[in-house]
Amino acid sequence: MSSESEHAARGRIGGVIVAWVGAVVIGVLIALLTPVGQRAAWLTIGLAGCLVLSFAVQLWSGRAEGFISRVALSLLGSFIVLGLFSVGFGLAALG
Repeated sequence: MSSESEHAARGRIGGVIVAWVGAVVIGVLIALLTPVGQRAAWLTIGLAGCLVLSFAVQLWSGRAEGFISRVALSLLGSFIVLGLFSVGFGLAALG
């Protein structure tokens, strides 16, 4: 694998990871700033924010090849991250 293709692969994955890190930040902010009864609604809004972030990062990269796949992977990871926060919120509410 050449140096150019390694750099291109890192650039594609980097944009996906940015969305996942954004989801973690959104989840932490929801945990710290929202009342317990409103967390589910804010998680939905947070996922919408991850959608916008995913599109923005992928459009900013300027690569058309694999755009849909990268956005889908970004959103899947964000959904999983915020889902784990949701599980944590639910377990905390039980205890």
